[in-house]
Amino acid sequence: MATHKSAIKRSKQNEKNRMKNMSIKANVRTEIKKVLKDVESKNSDGAKAALAKAIPAIDKAASKGAFHKKNASRKISRLTKKVNGMAG
Repeated sequence: MATHKSAIKRSKQNEKNRMKNMSIKANVRTEIKKVLKDVESKNSDGAKAALAKAIPAIDKAASKGAFHKKNASRKISRLTKKVNGMAG
């Protein structure tokens, strides 16, 4: 456990940031699950609509630092690939 004043402050900041990141990541996972559910049920229109909501959520999470920008890009790419693959 931290004993110095600066270490205690850093510990509090880390916990606060961890909770914020958990919330952001949970929202992103929910949006991704909505897209995947529509892809599995072959609901093309629903999947495209869900993807349109998921992409900004993922980008926002990356801009806030919850995800690395390449991780976010990979997630968006894979989701888009699955939605576009439904048409073919």
